[in-house]
Amino acid sequence: MCSEIPLVRPETPLLDTINDPADLRALEEKQLTQVANELRQYLFYCVGQTGGHFGAGLGVVELTIALHYTYNTPMDRLVWDVGHQTYPHKVLTGRREQMLTMRKYQGLSGFPKRTESDYDTFGVGHSSTSISAALGMSLGNDLAGIDSKHIAVIGDGAMTAGMAFEALNHAAHTEQDLLVILNDNNMSISPNVGGLATYFSKIWASQFYNALRENSKRVLTKIPNAWEAARRTEEHMKGLVSPGTLFEEMGFNYVGPIDGHDLPELVSYMHKLKKLKGPKLLHIITQKGKGFSPAEADPVGYHALNKLEPKPPVSVAVSTTNKAAPKPIPKYQDVFGQWLCDAAEQDNKLIGITPAMCEGSGMVEFSKRFPERYHDVAIAEQHAVTLAAGIACEKQKAVVAIYSTFLQRAYDQLVHDVALQNLDVTFGIDRAGIVGEDGPTHAGSFDLSFLRCIPNMIIAAPSDENECRQLLHTAYEFEGPSAVRYPRGKGIGVDIQKDLQTLPIGKGVERRQGKDIAILNFGTLLPDALTAAAELNASIYDMRWVKPLDEALIDELSASHKLIVTLEENSISGGAGSGVAEYLSAQGIVMPILHLGLPDRYIDHGKREKILAAIGLDTNGIIHSIQERMKLLFGKKNKKAL
Repeated sequence: MCSEIPLVRPETPLLDTINDPADLRALEEKQLTQVANELRQYLFYCVGQTGGHFGAGLGVVELTIALHYTYNTPMDRLVWDVGHQTYPHKVLTGRREQMLTMRKYQGLSGFPKRTESDYDTFGVGHSSTSISAALGMSLGNDLAGIDSKHIAVIGDGAMTAGMAFEALNHAAHTEQDLLVILNDNNMSISPNVGGLATYFSKIWASQFYNALRENSKRVLTKIPNAWEAARRTEEHMKGLVSPGTLFEEMGFNYVGPIDGHDLPELVSYMHKLKKLKGPKLLHIITQKGKGFSPAEADPVGYHALNKLEPKPPVSVAVSTTNKAAPKPIPKYQDVFGQWLCDAAEQDNKLIGITPAMCEGSGMVEFSKRFPERYHDVAIAEQHAVTLAAGIACEKQKAVVAIYSTFLQRAYDQLVHDVALQNLDVTFGIDRAGIVGEDGPTHAGSFDLSFLRCIPNMIIAAPSDENECRQLLHTAYEFEGPSAVRYPRGKGIGVDIQKDLQTLPIGKGVERRQGKDIAILNFGTLLPDALTAAAELNASIYDMRWVKPLDEALIDELSASHKLIVTLEENSISGGAGSGVAEYLSAQGIVMPILHLGLPDRYIDHGKREKILAAIGLDTNGIIHSIQERMKLLFGKKNKKAL
C-alpha cells in the first residue's frame, strides 16, 4: 500500500522487459503478481509527473494484465469504455517510456486513440459506447471471415446509460460471441465475493455446467412444463447470490461477481470464458484507487491528479510586512454553483439537474443544501434534458448543468422536447471551448454552432466570472429555453457582485473605442482581445449574446469602421461570427469581415495557452491575423489601423 506519490522513478525490472502484450504472454503466470505491483508503482510515478486520471487506472491493473495475458491482442479486440482507466493498458502496449508525455502537447492522449496504437481499437471520451463498438467489430469481423474475440470493459456508472442497454439487447439478439466485463467499483468487496457466490460463479463459468445446461435444455423442453420449472429454479438460485438475473433475462451468460484484484482468479475465468460461445457478462468488483490509500479513502477526490511539483525548501526568513494573501480566483464551475445556491434561496421553484457531473459542474454545495431539489440522473444526458422539459411543463424552473461535449448527446431532446415546446429550461453549459489536456473528446467546440440554429433559444457567452453570474441570472429569468456557456478553469479575477442583476438581452457593451477596426468578442477571450485592440487602436465590444445579436450595434459598427472582426472560442463554421455575417448579408451590407475562432479540425490535447497560441487565438495571433487582413485589404501602409 502506498500513501505518497513518488517523485523518483521506481525500480520496475520485470515491467521494463514488457514492450508489448506478447512479452507479457511469454511470462509464467506466477510472475504476473510482480508485474501488477511494478505497474501500479510506475503509475503512481507517471501520473505524479504529468497529472491526469488516477483512481480508475489503479482499479483495473489486475484486469488489464489478465486481459492482455489471456487474449491475443490486438487481433482480439479489447474496447475500453470512457478511457479514464486505460493508463495501465498504455503501459503494457508499447508506450511505457512515452507515459511522461501523457496529456502534453503532441504527447500521448489521456484516452484511447486509434491513431496512437493498434491496441487502441476504439477512440473514446464519452461513456457507454464500448458494448456497441465491440458488437459492431464482432459483426464486421464475422462478415470478413476473421476469427477474433471481442471484449468490452464498462464501468457500473457507464452501465446506467440507455445506450449500454440498447447494445446489450442487440448483442443478445445477434447471439454474437461477445464478452462484456462489468467493472463495478461503486462498492467495496462484499461478502458475496467469496463463499457461496464464488462457488456458483465458478460453476457457471465451467464448460461442464454449460454443457449440462444445454443438454438438459434439449431433454427437458420435450417434457411439458419441465424446462420452464428448471429454468425458474436456476434463475432463483442465481438471484439469491448475484445481481445477474437481469442480464440472464436479456440473453447473456452472467458470471460473477468476482474479486477484480485477484489476478489468478481473473486469469482462470478469462481462460474459461474464452471457450464459451455467445454473449457473456463477467461482473468484477474492484476498488477505485487500489493500492494508494488516499485514493481508496477518497475515490472522487483522486479521480484525477494535478502534476506534483517538488516541495520548495522552507524559508526561515521572517517577513516584516503584513501583506494580505491574494484573493483566490474561482473556477467558472464554482461561479455557477454559487449562483445556483443563491438563486435557489430566492426561488423555491428552482430544480437542479446533472447527468453524473455533480463535482465537475460545481453542484456539491447545492446538493447538500437543497437535496429535495437536486437530481443526479447518472450518465443519461438524454433523460436529463427531457426530465427538465417535464419539470418545466409543471411551471417549475429546471436548470441543467451539463458539459458542452455531453450536451451533444442530448441534441434531439433539446430540439424536440425543450425548444419546440418553448419550455422554460436553463442550461449551464460548462467546458465550452478548449479544455486543454483532455483533448478533442471533451472540448466544447461546437455548442454555439448547434445551438444558434434552434428557434426559441437565447444564448449567452460571458467574458468573465461576474458577467457569467449575471448572465446566468438573466437567462434564468427569461421564460423560455436559454443557455449560458462558460469555459473550464478559473476566471480572470474580477470582483463578483453578490446582487443578481438582469442584464438587457441581446445587448453588447463597448470596452474600447478605436478606429477602423471593430472587434466583436464573444466569450472569455476578451483579455487577449483588449491587448490586441490597444496595439491596433481598434474598437472592441463585449457582445455577451450570441442569440439574439445586438443588431443595432452591428449596424452602427458597419457604418463607422472599415473591418469587422469576430472572435470566439467555438468552431468558426456556424458560430457566432457566422451569425454576424448572416445578419450583414440579410441587410444588404457589404463590408470586410474576419472570423477568428476554432479551425475546421479537431484540436489535439495540451495546455490551453499553448493550444490558443498554436491556432492564433492568443494576443499575438489576433494581432497578426488582423494585420494580415488589413494588409490584404488596404496595402502595407495600412496594415495597422490609423
